[in-house]
Amino acid sequence: MSPRGERWFDQEAGPVVRLYALTRGRARPAGAVLDVVDVVGAVGSAEASLYYPQHPKALEQARKAPLGDSANCHRDEIAYVSGGDGSTSEGEFYEALNAASLRRVPVMFLVEDNGYAISVPVEAQTAGGSISKLVGNFPHLPVEECDGTDPLTSYAALSRAVAHCRARRGPALVHAHVIRPYSHSLSDDEKLYKPAEVREEEAQRDPLSKFSLFLVREGILNEKQLEKLEAEVDRELREAADRAVAAEIPEPESVKLWVYSPDVDPTSEAFASEPQLSGNEKTMVEMVSATLMDEMGRDERIMVFGEDVADVSHDEYLDKVKGKGGVFKATSGLQRRYGGGRVYNSPLAEANIVGRAIGLATRGLKPVVEIQFFDYIWPAMMQLRNELPVMRWRSAGKFKCPAVVRVATGGYLSGGAIYHSQCGESIFTHEPGLRVVMPSNALDLAGLLRAASRSDDPVLFLEHKHLYRQPYNRAPYPGPDYMIPFGKAKLAREARDLTIITYGSLGFRSAQAAKELEREGVEAEILDLRSLQPYDWDLIAASVKKTSRAIVLYEDNISFGYGAEIAARIADELFEWLDAPVRRLAGKDTYIPYHPTLEEAVLPQPGDILHACRELAAF
Repeated sequence: MSPRGERWFDQEAGPVVRLYALTRGRARPAGAVLDVVDVVGAVGSAEASLYYPQHPKALEQARKAPLGDSANCHRDEIAYVSGGDGSTSEGEFYEALNAASLRRVPVMFLVEDNGYAISVPVEAQTAGGSISKLVGNFPHLPVEECDGTDPLTSYAALSRAVAHCRARRGPALVHAHVIRPYSHSLSDDEKLYKPAEVREEEAQRDPLSKFSLFLVREGILNEKQLEKLEAEVDRELREAADRAVAAEIPEPESVKLWVYSPDVDPTSEAFASEPQLSGNEKTMVEMVSATLMDEMGRDERIMVFGEDVADVSHDEYLDKVKGKGGVFKATSGLQRRYGGGRVYNSPLAEANIVGRAIGLATRGLKPVVEIQFFDYIWPAMMQLRNELPVMRWRSAGKFKCPAVVRVATGGYLSGGAIYHSQCGESIFTHEPGLRVVMPSNALDLAGLLRAASRSDDPVLFLEHKHLYRQPYNRAPYPGPDYMIPFGKAKLAREARDLTIITYGSLGFRSAQAAKELEREGVEAEILDLRSLQPYDWDLIAASVKKTSRAIVLYEDNISFGYGAEIAARIADELFEWLDAPVRRLAGKDTYIPYHPTLEEAVLPQPGDILHACRELAAF
């Protein structure tokens, strides 16, 4: 059939000339295609396309939220993500394919294979030299391999892939063999690693030259029309470049815009309320489930997923088994209440968990995901640093990513050892745009988790494993509207002689030491920060001005730890009020060993706190 025929083009796509114009720089025709930058984020974005039709109330709620115009759901929309052949060597590429195939989500992956990842050829990147052969056995994933320098062949392959996705039969992948007509970047010189014959061979495949000849040969355009079209496109490009050069240079102060939501301030009094206590006391871990139970009932945009978080992976088993609900039982019962469409298990792939949460959140949803142990958070580091906190800032406020990432953290487990006892909060408090909180008791957990779920910024919610089931930090349920603003510390113990600034598991140990100090005539004030980014500088400053002595206490390694920031700021801004050097007490610069006696030697104990406070008081 002729290239002019319906086999190649539908009415919406336009004539073959439009394809040529597209290769020359024009914008593509509008359509229900969602552009997503990150490969696992694309999977989450596509999941939103399936979620909204099943939960229309969620779409209504998303549209009423700030930036609600980004919460749309077209009947046949798909998510689109593209990358080069080098990017397919990343683990997240395979995590994305696995999750997309598992959940049969409508995402189209386009691999633009120019044969080189900067200077590394595909045969040194990909086993067998072909990514399409490697991924050919993923279920529900048709793989189209085509000559990406041929617009007609490319259009046909992409049309089939899009049709598969729009029919909701699952994801699709198009592997397009293309060329790179220039070096990778201005700092790259391809002549250093590409011989002349290879570059000449690529030049022969230039799609602009090939397609120009095709248009003339088929009588679609004559040479004069072709020259006119080229001149028109060149003019558009020059005008666009001129506008970019003439654009006003941003003000230096603008770098601070869009780091956090300008519409929803979780540090404000709007997030402060009094608890309405009722029922029996709950542990911290029970309070997680109770709080999310209420929040999911209030907001249909909230979904919960992660490894093992569901009661069971199949809804039909709910009547036959008790259910898991997380390795710590923190999400127990949520699936029974809200179903497997809102509470579900994910593959064991932390980058995939966070990346999909990012895709869902940019579509207006409110994912609350779980990283099972802080020790396993590192595979998700790229997502947590390069994607999650920067979404609003790099889009100048046009997108947001209000995902909540719950993480069980910390030691004092007597056997948790290297891979189940890690801290590391300072790494994440270092990231602008990311809120970081760490409650030490059940009441604060409820208030902070609810604030996190209603925030419009991404939140890293750290839950100390040692505190999950302690009897001393229980509390009755504070009601469905109880919140604690971020950045508000708790004055856990008021005193006059010295200030202990701490958080997490060390609040209780500080209280133990303070009782012993009191017998010796020394009164220690204890501040529980609760919120690490932002933190309550006003309360810290007021306390230190009163006591004139400060010790910063934290569980992680003492060197380069979170407490160093607090100690440095006290020394910098409160020096004239100090009667003694600012002290730090923290874990030793080593790893958590398996034997309980050795773990006790590494982590701060009440005796260590008592000794440090005695020295500080006597200075």
